Amino acid sequence: MGPGPINAHPRVLRAMSADLLGQFDPEMTTYMNEVMGLYRPIFGTENPWTFLVDGTARAGIEAALISLASPGDTVLVVNFGRFGLLLSEIFKRIGAHVETVDAPWGEVVPLDAIAAAIERVGPKVVATPHGDTSTTMAQPLEGLGVLCREAGALLYVDTTATLGGMEVAADRWGADIVTAGLQKCLAGPSGSAPITVSARAADHIQRRKHVEQGLRTGDHDDGDGIIIGSNYFDLGMIMDYWSDKRLNHHTEATTMLYGARECARIVLEEGLATRFARHTASGRAMSAGLRAMGLRLFGDDRYRMTNVTAAYIPEGVDGEAVRRRMREDFEIEIGTAFGPLAGKVWRFGAMGYNARKHKILITLGALEAVLRAEGHRSSAGCAVDAALDAWNGI
Repeated sequence: MGPGPINAHPRVLRAMSADLLGQFDPEMTTYMNEVMGLYRPIFGTENPWTFLVDGTARAGIEAALISLASPGDTVLVVNFGRFGLLLSEIFKRIGAHVETVDAPWGEVVPLDAIAAAIERVGPKVVATPHGDTSTTMAQPLEGLGVLCREAGALLYVDTTATLGGMEVAADRWGADIVTAGLQKCLAGPSGSAPITVSARAADHIQRRKHVEQGLRTGDHDDGDGIIIGSNYFDLGMIMDYWSDKRLNHHTEATTMLYGARECARIVLEEGLATRFARHTASGRAMSAGLRAMGLRLFGDDRYRMTNVTAAYIPEGVDGEAVRRRMREDFEIEIGTAFGPLAGKVWRFGAMGYNARKHKILITLGALEAVLRAEGHRSSAGCAVDAALDAWNGI
């Protein structure tokens, strides 16, 4: 019950046990096409270029950033936690000139501050996390795409922590590339990164196109832009692999594709609105239960992610001792924290397969027992009672 990875859905694990297929077997390419169609509504897009990047969520992030930005480009990062800092780190490794617009951990960046920063620096790319699990905050994104288009900038959004649990609206936001991972709200294992690419971003990537020498035929023409500085993460070649061209760029991670396909099927069978409501109820119940125990939550309630909640470790309580007892006595994992929050807060996830009433109640009951054993007093059963009321909207 930490901030991810979480328990994979049993159906996903079963799907991943199927036999392997050749990468250009008609059954395999049919699955690839199905995956593209399944993820479009989950991303809130009609982009034809909606597919998978093989690797963890960070593989999708790196593929997006290195395919959008060239050395020397000015980019703007919306930074409100660890994962905004990660975007800056990757851009710096690309050789881009990085500017940031920042908020303290526990807050989000106001849209007018982003607008002022875009006007000031004139970026070619604006990049932001949607939800940052390090701070449990979700950045509002309505209107950001309009600002980017007016400035001629491309917009990248990292939805690793939110896709399948909070609304992602790539088309409405005006996002040019959105990436995610399976291991959080999608209830799969890490190892595959869903991605969607707008027509505008696809045109930009095609201008940087270069097909590796061993795959070239007379039909391949390079673009006139700066070559993408990675072979594996070259979205131009990956897009050709997922297209009818079936460029032999890499060998698709067949088992992960089976898992990603089943994740999407489960999401759409439940229905997006129902799924978002379940995550909202889960976050509401977790917050209410933690507060009933006398714990103080971290961050701005107005912008809290529905699927991850952080609570301050009470004074005089050994945070790691609590985590150890939760794991050893109850087989429940809760999260630690990073950077300025290390040793100060716990992070509780309720997402995907774990965003369920009974799992939240069991976690809160266990935490209450452990905290009493560690000297933190609260009324027995108060957390479970409060969580039940909150789940039911009382």
